[in-house]
Amino acid sequence: MKAVVYKGPRRMVVENVPDPRLEDPRDAIVKVTSAAICGSDLHFYDGCTVTQPGFIPGHEIEGVVAEIGSGVHSIKVGDRVVMPFNIACGYCFNCVRGYPNACLTTNPQGAGAGYGYPGLGGYQGGQAEYVRVPFADYGCLKLPGQPGDQWEDDFVLLADIFPTGFHATVLANVQEGASVAIYGAGPVGLLATLSARLRGAGEVYTVDAIPERLQCAKQLGATPIDASQGDPADQILDLRQKNTALKQGLLPGEEKMKGVLCGIDAVGYEAIDYWDAHQRQSNIVLEQLIHLVAPTGHLGIIGVYRPEDPCGQTEAIKHGELPIGFGEMWYKGQAVGTGQTPVARYNRLLRDLIVNGRAKPSVIVTQRLPLDGAPEAYAKFCERAPGYVKVVLKPGLAA
Repeated sequence: MKAVVYKGPRRMVVENVPDPRLEDPRDAIVKVTSAAICGSDLHFYDGCTVTQPGFIPGHEIEGVVAEIGSGVHSIKVGDRVVMPFNIACGYCFNCVRGYPNACLTTNPQGAGAGYGYPGLGGYQGGQAEYVRVPFADYGCLKLPGQPGDQWEDDFVLLADIFPTGFHATVLANVQEGASVAIYGAGPVGLLATLSARLRGAGEVYTVDAIPERLQCAKQLGATPIDASQGDPADQILDLRQKNTALKQGLLPGEEKMKGVLCGIDAVGYEAIDYWDAHQRQSNIVLEQLIHLVAPTGHLGIIGVYRPEDPCGQTEAIKHGELPIGFGEMWYKGQAVGTGQTPVARYNRLLRDLIVNGRAKPSVIVTQRLPLDGAPEAYAKFCERAPGYVKVVLKPGLAA
């Protein structure tokens, strides 16, 4: 089959590789109809995650079941499915408690496995014509309709970034009427913006420095904050201070609650200080949120942070040790939620919001390309080129 293959930093190729095969009675083989490129794919592409060349990337995968093992019972050949990026058994201590993101049986290196990503069990990804799906009964979400229909690009986002954006709002405790600041208007930040609106947020401020992404955030109902124009936390605090409507009907002492109640980091360890030094600063978003979120507020840290970061600015940061204002966080009584998304906790709910017309996450998709377009798409996406907010690869599309 044809697949995208990682050859080293900034080197992706498309070549013929062996077809996947059933390795366990609980496996399925899925013919891929859509496979998205995720921002976390750029971690190894850019050389900021140490890994060996030769693997197939891609953990946002949608397709049609082509073959099933003898132990698979809930899906059949011909079913349309999307797979959570978490590869999970469904029966271990963590899975049965609702944490498939920390499955204890699928990754000999630690808790949690996934498709096409370093350190997550060595499974091949789905930026290919076919992919093997372990524990297919648990790992496949059945979908209505037919490949290529009006939901094709929406459904592929159920594999990761739509549930991840939604999970960010859960970690940040977004409720009806809440004030929310979201750092990062990449695909996850934009779908966190959409999710905050779905959950009834009253104010949403989305921070980035790329005009195209800020415009998309505005279309999703957020107030865009351009980080190239000055300290984003100060911009948000200033906007809230000038909003006379917010000052009406305040409870005693409420004027002291100048910050937002909910903060979301959708950037992670590759954060850039756009408003001062204009260079990478891994702790900058965390510091911003600690300063910006009000006492008793919540921080949802959905952006990726890794124990090892060869691109870190200091020796400590290279080993995942980030300096943050923990004293201020503690003094404010802020609650913090982190970690990978347990996709299976949300994907059915979000699928039904799509089908019923309540959500259209594919509004962020800007490129639909054949597999052969992957090398250029990675390069353009990495440089945040115009028109490359979200790329979906289509193995069946002619080059």
